[in-house]
Amino acid sequence: MTTFVLLHGGGMGGWTWKYVRELLETLGHKVYTPTFTGFGERSHLIGRDVGNATHVQDVVNVLRYEDLRDVVLVAHSYAGTVAPGVIAQMGDRIASVIYLDAIVPHSGERIASLMGYVPEDQLAGLDAMLDAGEGPIGSGVDAMQREAAKTHPHLMDPDREKWLLDNLSDQPMKATACVIPVGAETIEKPVDYIAAAITVMTAMHDRARALGWTIHSHPGDHALLVGDPEGTVELILKITASKGAA
Repeated sequence: MTTFVLLHGGGMGGWTWKYVRELLETLGHKVYTPTFTGFGERSHLIGRDVGNATHVQDVVNVLRYEDLRDVVLVAHSYAGTVAPGVIAQMGDRIASVIYLDAIVPHSGERIASLMGYVPEDQLAGLDAMLDAGEGPIGSGVDAMQREAAKTHPHLMDPDREKWLLDNLSDQPMKATACVIPVGAETIEKPVDYIAAAITVMTAMHDRARALGWTIHSHPGDHALLVGDPEGTVELILKITASKGAA
């Protein structure tokens, strides 16, 4: 039996792991799917001060108060910016790390600029505005994902895609604009990276390779955990078994 802590992507929540969680639990594993402050069922807590530090603390507190040890930490998408901070604080409780088509940040970067969406100087100005209690609370990532799906539908059953899109929530602007103080290059543990074939994360795959991480390919898209939970679980368990932890 393995203990998994599954971290969700932008605009999502712990709910997005529903199908993966059910499969893992059926096999006897213990699974935790925390939702970051300001997302999903915690969307009522969104605020201008909710950023990377808050989300790192969300996960650190789950590990601490649930007294979790020998954890396999799995980070999808946005959570790739949160995982390094969690590992820096709680590394002795984490057995292995898996990035699931996730962002690979370097220390000092900001999500929107490292992804090429907003110039660094503009983003720094926006971050300062948020610190002053002004500016947009949310980033509109949920609306952007719904709009993108109109022209590029996800590789999944239409009913399941509707479930995914209907449940998306906004992402705190602070999380998008703030500096990520602890980057992926600080992770001293071996990391396995699952790279989706159809994704906006291709540059992140290159970053993972540059860090010497082990790359595993998946034929699906960025929402593979919802579109192909069976294949996602198979890969996660294969990786975990190779570490002697499954």
